[in-house]
Amino acid sequence: MKRYINTALLYAVLAMAGGVFYREFTKLNGYTDPTTLSVVHTHYFLLGMVFFLLLLLLEKNFSFTGARTGRILAVYHAGLNLTAALLAVRGVTQVLGTTLSPGADAAISGLAGVGHILLGVSLVLLLLQIRRSAASVHK
Repeated sequence: MKRYINTALLYAVLAMAGGVFYREFTKLNGYTDPTTLSVVHTHYFLLGMVFFLLLLLLEKNFSFTGARTGRILAVYHAGLNLTAALLAVRGVTQVLGTTLSPGADAAISGLAGVGHILLGVSLVLLLLQIRRSAASVHK
């Protein structure tokens, strides 16, 4: 359970750093249009901090953590951080007005999509694991 609270704390710090970077980077560059930099903050808060706080509560109630949990969470971390990194890359290019080649533009979108797929698959696997534990606790 300590791992879940420490992970939530780490993602809270990353979320705050993402929010400060968004605010200061756009202000420094005089940028006022919408940018994907704004969602790095919320991705890390909700999919990072809140998610792991919820896991802490679920672990306390259902003791779902098993042999596969570490591998599933490694995929979740990879997906979340890949997604956030590509959102940041996309946002920085937007703020700086960088013209991307069609290939670079597609690569950024594609890799962010891979991050979201990893998040989705690992989330479903983890929910199935929690469901199995909850069912065995309430028998």
